[in-house]
Amino acid sequence: MIHEEIIEFLSKVPPFQFIDDAALKSIAQAVSMDYYPKGTVIMKQNDPASDHLRIIKKGGVKVFIASEDGEEVVIDYRGEGDTFGFLSLIGKDKVRANIVAVDDTICYLLDKDNALKIMNSQPVFTEYFLKSHLTKYIDRTYSEMHNKSMMYGGTDRILFTSQVGDIAIRDVVSVKEDATIQEAAQVMCQNKVSSLVIYDKNDFPAGVITDRDLREKVVAKGRAIADQVKNIMSLPLIRVDATDYCFEAVLKMIKYNIHHVLVVRDGMLKGVITNHDLMLLQGTSPLSFAKDIENQYTLEGLAPLANKLNKIIGLLLKEGAKASNITKIISELNDRLVKKVLEIAEKKFGTPPVSYCWIAYGSEGRKEQTFKTDQDNALIYSDPKTPEQEEAAKKYFSEFTVYVRDGLINVGFPSCEANYMASNPQWCQPISIWKKYFLNWIQHPNPEALLRSVIFFDFRALYGNLSLAGELREYLIHNLKDQNIFFARIASLILKNRPPLGFFRSFMVNKDGEHKDQLNLKLSGIGPLVDLIRLFALESAIHETSSMERLHAMKESHPIAIELGEEIEQAFEFINLLRIHHQLDQMERKVPLDNFINPSKLSNLEKKSLKESFQLILKIQDGIEEIYRAGMVGG
Repeated sequence: MIHEEIIEFLSKVPPFQFIDDAALKSIAQAVSMDYYPKGTVIMKQNDPASDHLRIIKKGGVKVFIASEDGEEVVIDYRGEGDTFGFLSLIGKDKVRANIVAVDDTICYLLDKDNALKIMNSQPVFTEYFLKSHLTKYIDRTYSEMHNKSMMYGGTDRILFTSQVGDIAIRDVVSVKEDATIQEAAQVMCQNKVSSLVIYDKNDFPAGVITDRDLREKVVAKGRAIADQVKNIMSLPLIRVDATDYCFEAVLKMIKYNIHHVLVVRDGMLKGVITNHDLMLLQGTSPLSFAKDIENQYTLEGLAPLANKLNKIIGLLLKEGAKASNITKIISELNDRLVKKVLEIAEKKFGTPPVSYCWIAYGSEGRKEQTFKTDQDNALIYSDPKTPEQEEAAKKYFSEFTVYVRDGLINVGFPSCEANYMASNPQWCQPISIWKKYFLNWIQHPNPEALLRSVIFFDFRALYGNLSLAGELREYLIHNLKDQNIFFARIASLILKNRPPLGFFRSFMVNKDGEHKDQLNLKLSGIGPLVDLIRLFALESAIHETSSMERLHAMKESHPIAIELGEEIEQAFEFINLLRIHHQLDQMERKVPLDNFINPSKLSNLEKKSLKESFQLILKIQDGIEEIYRAGMVGG
């Protein structure tokens, strides 16, 4: 190996960048190099102590602990410039965690004698490792495993019963915005924390920096450490209330791709919660799954991840999650998969001729996906300014959307049988055409227009120029005002789908065929509720697309939502959860998933709850029929 090459590499990564030139040259002369193919177990939990400190030159590793029953707790992911083996090296007893290469990985190896020599002569070197390696997390995990912790108990519900304030770091370490980067790094080292809150001149939290910021914005960019810390802090600050459940913090970390969230109580900053804190609450973590997605750069790399989602759903059910909480997390993870496919497509096809926005509708648009459903997507692009630009846009997006469609199929999203996908030229149009579509469906509500409106009006922006979707939403809301005939026709469509409940509160099931003695939970239960809530939301000019978010937004404005909002929410949660449990059971039995249940096999309480949910839907439908009776004439 060329010593100069090693010195150049190490001089750009902490803590080696902080030591003097003589020590750096000594390290360069002492290191060896090793290669680990993807999947290699580099260090194994409980094996004899490591005799090397490893510095990742290329690739990456996963650090995790395995329980006695084989479950994994992911502690960390480390990539280029990161190190591992330090705790084992100085602990001298045994390896505390498993280290597995998640990609083809090359490491520099520094033997124990030379590592100890540097530690004794360079205090900053030792201080860095004592701060950045997760002793407290590993020790906490071991303790919880041996005590049959809630993580593996199967009956307690940590993620959805533990409040953020119970596990957040309570001491907020901070500096002023005019502090230098070096001063901030020193404060982090002294306090052994991975993040700092930055206060402005008015003593108000203005931003946050993390050790990741120091690596990516300072070391990797060669930024001067004398610069002010405000130039590298991250904005905006994402916060949760101390009384929120940990689920909310998980959701925000996934959504905003962040690793630290501020915790406030009564409007005052009280602490910080990190992804490591939350990942230790779960065996199969949504956060670790999101990290897996983030670390992939090819469609082939994404494909194996899709199946992991099903295990996460099972975990969330075991923890007692509400259906809406499950669908929120799954939708965020599905969004991450779709966005990654789009990023890969953009790298392949280059910058598009005009800006665009990728939208989802249907259950994906409403953030109500559970197990994978088919693709429901479309593409809006900016109106081209010239005929040449128009032709270029058509050519680009024609190839782009087909590639994305096939890529999504590859990662587990089947194509839509009705071809409601962006790869269909009809649903890949400039915003002016989309506005014409929407206006035509509103003003001429024939059966086809009604069908398309209930599908597309649940659209949600996923990726790209999100303002295009915002402009289309504003256009839709504006043009729905006073469109009583349209609303009456939508109401008429809703009333054709009545829940299967007879006069004597008996379930009306299929009399014959493949699903004899069964009823369809999606068609007869979830579908009518989604349709009712959508109608109320469009009437009330609500911008949200999620059924529960729509309902919450209307609780103080729409008369039916005011009177029956809580009951509607309870019915939605119950039927959806019943459906998820049913499909999980089918998945475990390795049979095709469907929405059909035999009500005779439900418990008495489940039967009672389902009948009450159906009765609530019938009651609301009767009210809608009374309101729109005149408008339905001729419908």
